[in-house]
Amino acid sequence: MASMIVLSATAIPDYLRGALSRWLLEVTPELYIGTVSARVRDELWASVTACTADGTAVLAYPSDNEQGFELRTAGAQRRRPVDFDGLTLIAFRRDGKETANPA
Repeated sequence: MASMIVLSATAIPDYLRGALSRWLLEVTPELYIGTVSARVRDELWASVTACTADGTAVLAYPSDNEQGFELRTAGAQRRRPVDFDGLTLIAFRRDGKETANPA
């Protein structure tokens, strides 16, 4: 069954932006929204993670959990999702150091 996804990708190559725009709407620069199947979502994510290099990417999609969504990230980021008793929280890095202890 198809579901809505939100994908934010920075510093990705133009050819990948074109590939993403075939399946999703680019509502603002580097922010994509669309309704796709889980298989298409996973294939798009595989393409994004293979091409992020110096960029960053975040994918949010519906899931059958307490929060109702899951997050995936790729690339070097200040924010990192951390599982905390079944809830996804965001850990921040400041000056290259962790400010939260991941379990």
